[in-house]
Amino acid sequence: MTIRVLIADDQMMVREGFSVLLNAMPDIEVVGEAVNGREAVERVRELSPDVVLMDIRMPELNGIEATREIVAADGSAKVLVLTTFDLDEYVYQALRAGASGFLLKDASARQLADGVRVVASGEALLAPSVTRRLITEFSKLADVPRLAPAQASYGDLTERETEVLVLIAHGLSNVEIAGRLVVAESTIKTHVSRILVKLGLRDRTQAAVFAYEARLVTPG
Repeated sequence: MTIRVLIADDQMMVREGFSVLLNAMPDIEVVGEAVNGREAVERVRELSPDVVLMDIRMPELNGIEATREIVAADGSAKVLVLTTFDLDEYVYQALRAGASGFLLKDASARQLADGVRVVASGEALLAPSVTRRLITEFSKLADVPRLAPAQASYGDLTERETEVLVLIAHGLSNVEIAGRLVVAESTIKTHVSRILVKLGLRDRTQAAVFAYEARLVTPG
């Protein structure tokens, strides 16, 4: 299946460059572009893309707010945040708003295409080291709101589900978690689905953030 992509960035060169790179891939099609967050929300509604490449710093409506609106309005569109720095102060907020991961703007064509594929498949695009650095840094900020009280409880998780959640927070894929726990990958997929439902979370990225905010994983 062809992955439909919307590129939201206020810099024309970035939009055109990414568009050329992605359209060169046989399984990816750029279906539209947006120059600001407000337009991105509108284009998602019109075009129903699978993945939105979202810049954070844009006029009218920034990428964080645009991500929040897109996630709330369209459960099928995955947001892949674009940033210049791997520790951009806004990246953590974007992940909490519902983004499925982030990608540096200087990524290679292969990294860009692979990132789109990973996010489209429902996985989180966060390398283990980046996950830990991001959440360690920004979970310390006093002005970052915690998850709602209803989500702050994880008592409904089984012992195995809690174990899987911790491994997700460390950036492990389903295959890696299955190998670590010596079970079938399909079993891990079932655990992940149940974790997301029980905690009211959208995807693995939010599950990782939850694990750190709930102190199931100690930053460091």
